[in-house]
Parts: sequence; C-alpha cells; structure tokens
Amino acid sequence: MVLAVTGLNHITLAVSDVPRSLAFYRDVLGFRPRAVWDVGAYLEIGTLWLCLSKDKDVRLAPHPDYTHIAFGVSDTDYPYLRERIMAHATIWKDNQSEGSSTYFLDPDGHKIEIHVGSLETRLDHYRSHPDKGVEFFD
Repeated sequence: MVLAVTGLNHITLAVSDVPRSLAFYRDVLGFRPRAVWDVGAYLEIGTLWLCLSKDKDVRLAPHPDYTHIAFGVSDTDYPYLRERIMAHATIWKDNQSEGSSTYFLDPDGHKIEIHVGSLETRLDHYRSHPDKGVEFFD
C-alpha cells in the first residue's frame, strides 16, 4: 500500500498582533473569519483554511529567500485586489512569471502572492517556450 498526502490541509502563520492580521486578511484579501480567540483566528477562503497564531518571536522583516504563499485570484478581480494590496502592504518582488501576480508582505512580514492562473496555464507557458529547458511528466 502506498501512503500519500491528500492535499493542502491548512496554513498557519505566526503573527504578532491577531486583530491586526485578522483585519488584513479579512478586509484587504477577503478571507471569511470562522473563529477568533485571544491568541488566534481561523479564516477561510475557497477551500483554504488559514490559522493565525500569536507568537511573541515573529520577525518583522521578510525571510531573505523566495519562500512564499500564493493565493489564486480571478483575472476580473485582480486589478481591484491589487489596488487594495498596494494601499495596505509592502511589495517585496516584481512579477517576472507567467500570469498576473503581486508579491507583498502581510503585517508580520510573511511573503504572500496573489496570482491569476493555474498550474496548467504555467505549464502551457513553458511548453510554448522550449528554450527554458523545462522537462514535462505528462
């Protein structure tokens, strides 16, 4: 029997101020609060479950590598959401990939991206650019 991961269960982010982070994810990105307590909150968007957990040792600067979380957004909603993000967050990277993306920091410096597209649109992009040297497993 082969055991396998079944998919993404949830994302937990350590935050320094639960109400501030709750407001950001709810008011800027449109997450729906499901539960809130003194040191945490559960939010939901689509099938994603996000936990915000108070942590006294949160770094207030982004980690220097490319690790980040990307949330999907429709092509129609992208301009409006990008505008809201630009008004409330710091941009940490310019988009250089296929599809519209905005890379920004949440209130505790977590690297977040909103992205228009899917794995299939990304693979199609690389299929149409064989000079990139990508090997496919279809």
